[in-house]
Amino acid sequence: MDYNVIAGNILKNVGGAQNVADVTHCFTRLRIVLKNKELANKEIVEKLEGVIQVVEANGQFQVVIGTKVDKVYEAILPMVNREKGNEIKADKGSLGNRILQTISKIFTPLVPAIAASGLIKGLLSVATRLGWISDTNSTYILLNTASNIIFYYMPIFLAYTSAKALNCSKINAMVLGAFLCHPVIDALIQDVSTVNTIFGLPVIKKAFTIGEATKVFSYTESVIPIILAVIVLHYLEKFLKKWIPDMLEIILVPGLSLIIMLPVLLVVVGPVGIYVGYAIQWLYQALYSFSPILGGTIVGGLWSVFVIFGAHRALLPIGLNDVAITGTNTLMCFAGSANFAQAGASLGVMLKTKDKDLKQIAMAATIPAFLVGITEPAIYGCNLRLKKPMFCAVIAGAIGGAIMGLGSAVNT
Repeated sequence: MDYNVIAGNILKNVGGAQNVADVTHCFTRLRIVLKNKELANKEIVEKLEGVIQVVEANGQFQVVIGTKVDKVYEAILPMVNREKGNEIKADKGSLGNRILQTISKIFTPLVPAIAASGLIKGLLSVATRLGWISDTNSTYILLNTASNIIFYYMPIFLAYTSAKALNCSKINAMVLGAFLCHPVIDALIQDVSTVNTIFGLPVIKKAFTIGEATKVFSYTESVIPIILAVIVLHYLEKFLKKWIPDMLEIILVPGLSLIIMLPVLLVVVGPVGIYVGYAIQWLYQALYSFSPILGGTIVGGLWSVFVIFGAHRALLPIGLNDVAITGTNTLMCFAGSANFAQAGASLGVMLKTKDKDLKQIAMAATIPAFLVGITEPAIYGCNLRLKKPMFCAVIAGAIGGAIMGLGSAVNT
C-alpha cells in the first residue's frame, strides 16, 4: 500500500486538512477530531484502500486501518494544516467525550508495555511450573524485574502521557512522577510512625485495611495521584507563563512549578488521589464481591462492545488502580476472556471462509488478538462485519468471564 495516497484520500474525504483540528492514533485507529463533522463523507472513507471501517465515537472520526495505522499517521501528519486563526473552530463535543478522549490519550500509549510485561510474566510462570527455570535463577530475576518496571514506575510513565495529553511540560511532569518513586520519598511515605512536614505543612500518609491485612500506601505503582498532579501543573504553568517575562521563563517557570507543586503534591493532590483510588477500589471490590460470576459475565461479554465505541480505555484505570492497591487484578482477566473469544472467532472465520481476501484478513487479525489482546482488526475486519462471529464471541467472552469469576482468577 502507498500510505501517502491513503492518507491523502482520507484527508480529502474528511473535508481537507483545514477541517482537521487534531489527529492521533492508537493501535488500529486513526483518530481525527474534525472542525466541521458535516464535511466528512463516512461512506466514501470506508471504501478507501486500506480502510477497514469508520467509527464516529467520543467526538472523533475514527478510521479503523489495522496494524499499519502508524504508517498512515506518519504520512498524514505533515499534510495536516495546524496554522492558527482558522475561521472555523473545532467542535470540542460534550464534556464526557472530552474526558474519554483525554483518558484514552493518557493510557493508550502504556498498553503495549503492559502487554509485553504480561507476556514476560506469563512465560516465566510457565517456565517455573514446568521446572525449566528456578525463581532464584539470575535470568528469571532479571526478566521478572523487567516485567515489573512499567508498574513500579507507573507515576513516571503516566506523568509523561498525561503531560502530552494536557499540553504541559513533559519533563517537569516526569520529575514529579520520579519524585514519587524515589526510594527516600517512598520510605518517608510508608513510615506512618513519624510526622514529616514541607514548608511547615504536614506530609499526609495513610494506612488502609484490605481484607484482614493492613497496607501502607506507596506512591510507586499509583495511578490517580500523578494524573491529578499533572492537571494542576497544566494550569499552574499557564498562570506562570502569563505573568513571567519571556527572558526569565526558561528558568522561573520550571523552577517555581516544582517548588509550588511539591507541597501541593504531598499535602493536597497526592492524598486526594489516594482516597479517590481507594474509593474506586472499594466500589469495584463491592461489585466483585457481590457476585464474581456476574461481574465476569458482564465484563467478559461486554468488553468487545466497549471496544467498538472506544470506551474500554475508560476502564483501564480501574485495572491499573487495582494493581497499585492490591498487587493483583481481576478486571483484565475478564477482559482477557473477551480478547481470546475474538481471536477464536476470527480464527474460525479464517478456517471456514473460501474468500481469499477475508481469509488473509482473519489470519492477520487473529495473531494480535491472541498474543497481546489487540482485537480491533478481528472485530472490524471480520467478526462484526459478518455479525454471527461477533455474536458468538460476545457469548464466549461472557462464559469465559463467568468461569474466571467462579475460579477467582486474578492477574499477579
